Amino acid sequence: MATNTQRIDNIESSVEQVFVGYNINNRFGLQLNLPVIYRSFQRPRGSVIDSGTEFGIGDVSLIGNFLVYQKLQEDFTFNWSVLGGIKFPTGDSSRLNEPDVDSVPPLPASGIGGHDLALGSGSYDGVVGTGLSARWNKLFFSANLQYAIRSEGDFGHQYANDLTWSGGPGVYLALNHNDTLALQAVVSGETKGKDTFNNVPDGDSAETIVYAGPQISFTWSSKVSAQVGLDLPVSIDNSGVQLVPDYRARAAITWRF
Repeated sequence: MATNTQRIDNIESSVEQVFVGYNINNRFGLQLNLPVIYRSFQRPRGSVIDSGTEFGIGDVSLIGNFLVYQKLQEDFTFNWSVLGGIKFPTGDSSRLNEPDVDSVPPLPASGIGGHDLALGSGSYDGVVGTGLSARWNKLFFSANLQYAIRSEGDFGHQYANDLTWSGGPGVYLALNHNDTLALQAVVSGETKGKDTFNNVPDGDSAETIVYAGPQISFTWSSKVSAQVGLDLPVSIDNSGVQLVPDYRARAAITWRF
């Protein structure tokens, strides 16, 4: 959920990521990600309060993962991998053609535009990144970095390139051959510049946000893993009248077969 200081704008967003992966060998694998997005919103528009919902699939991505280096010992492990792929324009981008949202005083200006509600970008985008993890006895550290390279999409709109990252130390509360339970302190963030409309910068779209929060991870045998995390913003720098998050909640379940 995200709101501005006048508490009229409101948008609640939920993204379910369905993914299917296949390991070609012990170093290289492919993963297809399908986001299913639900958004409900309320915003000033003209002299009234406009509200509604958006639901559907987002932009599908195909990502390749390559294990660059791995070291496995009883009391120490280290993994370093890189990734690269492409995002396809499968989500509904019609909201990008929405005119600017103006309000009539005394209602405040709205921070929710069409680019906040669109399910897709209408563009083919590149994705590159890297990740590493290290463990010594029951202590561990993991970090991930991903960079999205955007191209111009539908209606002359182009989302800015964005960098996302996360990482932090943790401890295994349980660690054996059959299952694990881990608690991690995660610092994460994202930074992006201004979107453009027909090469004209959108002044209300750049942001840099840093989050911090706990994450709990569980694995059972080699088939099932689960993860739950909470991200609370500790630093927000945005460029104009726009929405910023109150918090983010994450949950994931993976089944390997």
